[in-house]
Amino acid sequence: MKVLKFFLKFFIGCFLCGLVIAIAGYTYYSKDLPDVTTLKNVRLQTPLQILSKDGELIAIFGERRRTPLKYNEIPPVVVNAVIATEDARFYEHFGIDPVGIVRAMYIGLKQKGFSQGGSTITQQVAKNFFLTPEKSISRKAKEIILAIRMEKELTKEEIMTLYLNMINFGSRAYGVAAASYTFFGKTPEQLTIDEAALLAGLPNAPSAYNPISHPERARTRRDWVLGRMLDQSYITQSQYNEAISKPINVSYHAPQIEFSAPYIAEMARQFMYDKFGENAYTDGYKVYTTISKTDQLAAEQAVQKNIIDYDIRHGYRGPEKILWKNNEKAWDDDQIQNTLKKYSCYSGMCPGVVTQSSDVEANVVLTDKSKIVIAFQDMKWARPFISDTKQGSFPKKVSDTLKPGQLIWVKKINDKWALAQIPAVNAALVSLDSDNGAIKAIVGGYDFYLSKFNRATQALRQLGSNIKPFIYTATLEKGLTMATLLNDAPIVRSTGSATWRPKNSPPSYAGPLRLRIGLGMSKNVMMVRALRAVGIEYVANYLERFGFPKENISLNESLALGSASFTPLQVARAYSVIVNGGYLISPYLIEKIEDNNGSDVIYQHQPLIACKNCTDEVINTESTPVSLNNVENEIDESGNEEPEQANLKSDDNMVLPNINLDNKATDVTPKYAPQTINGGLAFIMKDGLRSIVFGGSNWQGTAWRVKALGRKDVGGKTGTTNESKDVWFSGFGGNIVTTVWMGFDDHRRKLGRTIRAEAGAVTANPVWVDYMKIALQDVPITEDTKPENVISVTIDQKTGLLPQSGSKTMSEYFIKGTEPTSYATQEVDTSVTDSEGNTQELF
Repeated sequence: MKVLKFFLKFFIGCFLCGLVIAIAGYTYYSKDLPDVTTLKNVRLQTPLQILSKDGELIAIFGERRRTPLKYNEIPPVVVNAVIATEDARFYEHFGIDPVGIVRAMYIGLKQKGFSQGGSTITQQVAKNFFLTPEKSISRKAKEIILAIRMEKELTKEEIMTLYLNMINFGSRAYGVAAASYTFFGKTPEQLTIDEAALLAGLPNAPSAYNPISHPERARTRRDWVLGRMLDQSYITQSQYNEAISKPINVSYHAPQIEFSAPYIAEMARQFMYDKFGENAYTDGYKVYTTISKTDQLAAEQAVQKNIIDYDIRHGYRGPEKILWKNNEKAWDDDQIQNTLKKYSCYSGMCPGVVTQSSDVEANVVLTDKSKIVIAFQDMKWARPFISDTKQGSFPKKVSDTLKPGQLIWVKKINDKWALAQIPAVNAALVSLDSDNGAIKAIVGGYDFYLSKFNRATQALRQLGSNIKPFIYTATLEKGLTMATLLNDAPIVRSTGSATWRPKNSPPSYAGPLRLRIGLGMSKNVMMVRALRAVGIEYVANYLERFGFPKENISLNESLALGSASFTPLQVARAYSVIVNGGYLISPYLIEKIEDNNGSDVIYQHQPLIACKNCTDEVINTESTPVSLNNVENEIDESGNEEPEQANLKSDDNMVLPNINLDNKATDVTPKYAPQTINGGLAFIMKDGLRSIVFGGSNWQGTAWRVKALGRKDVGGKTGTTNESKDVWFSGFGGNIVTTVWMGFDDHRRKLGRTIRAEAGAVTANPVWVDYMKIALQDVPITEDTKPENVISVTIDQKTGLLPQSGSKTMSEYFIKGTEPTSYATQEVDTSVTDSEGNTQELF
C-alpha cells in the first residue's frame, strides 16, 4: 500500500510539475506570437499577372507560381492523399498529434538532435506562415502553441485550404493548382488517383522527389502514398492496383501565356514595381491592360514583316561570325555546339553553322544538334550589302554566299529553312482609341529580347512632314484656309556663309497651289511660307495644344520641315486631337488592377474622353486672314537654336501616370478631356488628311496606298526627314489613330534606297496598312458631322476663289467668316521663277 501511495504521489507530483512547466513554457513562448486570425484574410505569395482587356494572360512576373483555390475547388482525392501522407488523424486532433510528438522526441533524443518534427498539417501551416525553418525546441514550442490557437479560430477546411495553397511542390510550383499544371498540364479536378498521390508525396522533399529530375524516386514515393491511401480506406484495392501500375508521366509545363506582348508587359511590370516594390511580384495583382490579342499580334506582325522586307531589299550583310576558313580544319560537334549555345533565337530566327555547301544547297547544324538544308531558292535574295544606297549582284549559286564555318541565322518558313539575318533597322508602332486614349497596340521594336529599348515611348526622333497637319491647323486658326494659295517655288535663305535651301521631295515645283494640295502632296516650301505667314513663335506655342512638350519644339524655320523630335506616342496623341474633334486625350495602358482574389478592384481607370455633343470651348478662330505679303521674307531667327538633346522630353509617365489606387470608379460621371483646338478646325484638318489619301481631280496624295483598305473614313500623313534618317506614317480609320516610325537607332544612319528611295510613303505606310486592315475589321465606317461653325462653299479649283462661269469647281470647307468673297477673274500664272531668276513653264 505504501508503495502504491508513493507512486501515486510521484505521478501526481510529476503531473503537477509537468503542468507548471507547461504553463510556464506556454507563458514564456506565447510572448509576441502573431495573431492566428490574420490567416482568415492571408495574402499568399502569388505572382503578378499582366492580362489583355479580355483577360488573356500576357505575362507572369514572380519567383513563385501559385494560383490560390477555395476549398470547394480542391478535389477530395487530393485532400485524401495529403491526409494519408502527412496527417492521418487530421480531423480528430486539436492541432497537435501527441503520438507524433512522442515519436519525434524519441528520435530526437536517440539522434541527439531534432531532425524530425512529427508535425501535423496545422503545425506545418503555422510554421510556414509565422516561423523560421530552424530546428529547435523553442521553435517547436511556438509551433505547437500556434497550431492549438489555429484550431480554435479556423475550421479544418480553412486549414487544409491554406496548406494546399501554400506548400512548395518543387519546380517553383507553390500550391496544388500550380503543381497540377506544372507537372501534368492539368487543373486539380482533372487529376487521377496516381497523379494526386504523386503530388501529395512531394512536399516532404520537393527536390529529392521531383518527378522530372528523379522519376524513380518520385515513383517510389508515389507508391508509398498509394499504400497509405489504401490502408486508410481512401481507395479500394482495385483502384490501388490500377494506380500503382501506371508509369510516371510528367513534363514541365510553363505558365500558359495566351499571347506574348513583351513591350506591353514590361511597361506594366515597371509601373507595378514602382508602385509596390518587390510586393508587386508576390501579392498576386492582376493588371488588365487596354490591348487586345488581335490588335497587338497584328501590330507585331506588321512591324516585323516590313522590317524584314526592308532588310531583304538592302542585301545580305554576311555571316554573324566565321568559325573556320576553307584552309582550316573544320570544328567538331562539341566546338560548334559550345559556340551556338552563346546565341539565342529571336522572332523565329535561330543561329546555325554551315558545315557543307554546294551550288544548290547548304547543310547547317542548329543548337539542338539537328541538321537542316537550305536550298538555293531560299537564299537567292542574299545579294551583298555594300552601302545604304548600293547592293551587289544576286548570287547564282549557294556556295557564292554560304561557306563551311560560317555562323549564320536561319528561319523556318512554310516548312522550309531559309537564310535570314537579324535586322539592323528598327521600327515602332502606337495605336490609340482617339476618343479616350486607350492604347490598342504598342510595338517598341523588332524584338524585345534583342533590345528592351521601347522606341514607341522613348525614342525621340525628328518628325519630318508628319508635323505639317499641326502647323497648317495653326495657320487655319490665324485665318488661312484650305483654299488659300501659297507659292510652290524654291526658297533660298542665306545666313552669313551658310545657305538654307528647303526642297520638296521629289524636288519638283508647281507654282501657286491651294493649301489643301500643298498638304496632300507634302510640299515643303509651301509649309515654310505658311510658317512665315503666321510666325514661328505663334506656331511653336500652338503645337503645345496637341500635347507636344515645349522643350522639344524648334524655334526656327526648320520647324516647318519637322526638325523637332518627338516620340511615336506623342505623335499619335497629337493626331488624336485632330481626329476626335479637338480634345487632348491622355493615353493610358492600364484599365484596372485587381487583388489576388480577383474580387476586389483596387484601381479602375477613368479616362478623359472626347465630348461628341459639347459646345466648343475654343472658338477663337481669327476671321480676318493674315497677310501673305511676308511669306517671302526671312524670319529673324537670332537666338533661336535647336533644342538641346539633353532637355528633350519623352513621355514622362504619360501612359502610366502616378495613379491613385483609391480610385475604384465609384463615380461614373464622364470626365471630358480639355478641348485645345476648335472643333471646326479639327473637322477641316481631318478632311485634309483624307485628301492625302484620295487626292484631287488632277493630283495624287502621298498616302494613296491607304486606299487599299477600301474605306472612306481614313486619312493620314507621311513623313520623311533629311536624308531619310526617319520615316513616319500617322493616320486614322474610324476612331483608331496609329503612328508608325522606322529608322536606325544610330541617328546618323540613313535608310537609303534600293530600287526606290526609302520614305514615309513607301517604308512606313505599308506597316500602317498591314496593321489597320486587321484593327479596323470590326470597326464600323464612320461619318463626321459638320460643326455649326463650318460651311461648305463651291470654289474655283485654280484660285480658291468663288468660281466664274466655266471654271472648274470643287467644294471646300471654311470656318464661317473665312470663306472667299471675291470671284476668280484671271488665270493663274503658268510659269514659276526661282530665286536665281530661272523661269520654268508649268503647263
